[in-house]
Amino acid sequence: MTRNTRHKFNRLALNRGYLCGAMDRVADGGIGWRQRLVRDLRALKVLWLDPTRKPINIGLEDLENRALRQAAKRAGDFEFVREQMKQIRPVDLRMVDICDFVIVNLDLRVHATGSYEELYWANRMKKPVLVRVEQGVKHTPDWLFGVLPIEFFFSTWAEVKAYLRHIAHSPTIDTLGRWYFFNWMGEKHVLR
Repeated sequence: MTRNTRHKFNRLALNRGYLCGAMDRVADGGIGWRQRLVRDLRALKVLWLDPTRKPINIGLEDLENRALRQAAKRAGDFEFVREQMKQIRPVDLRMVDICDFVIVNLDLRVHATGSYEELYWANRMKKPVLVRVEQGVKHTPDWLFGVLPIEFFFSTWAEVKAYLRHIAHSPTIDTLGRWYFFNWMGEKHVLR
């Protein structure tokens, strides 16, 4: 494949990728890794659904909102937290509904309740769910090996990015019964 052909052929152009990972128990609210990944994969022309930058004006979850929820919990105002999360959760799950694939940032030191729900939600729809494990694939929770194809587990961001570039540009890919592409760009896709 020539360099010019490779840049024109892109299965992932206009696909929607959801960026799943802990937010309320990490120092930067989960913003950093998402911004870096989006920047590094800009050339793929993916439409990113990022819960730290929601494309909607309800269910917003930023550092200020998180601080308000933490203060409410300390004060025993659990109803405030409940009302906030009753808006946040359905918006995030709706983004999972409409995405074409999911990238999960899994750090086993961080309790990530919502991330697991989103992962399983996407899996039930048989979407590609790529899981990057901070501690390495060998530390992936055993249960996940029964849920997703082994090809969807990664130890580093470099591996995730290389896999997505392969899916976007390689003449032939293994869909693993998960990747489906529509002919938006008038390209023919070779799949097996």
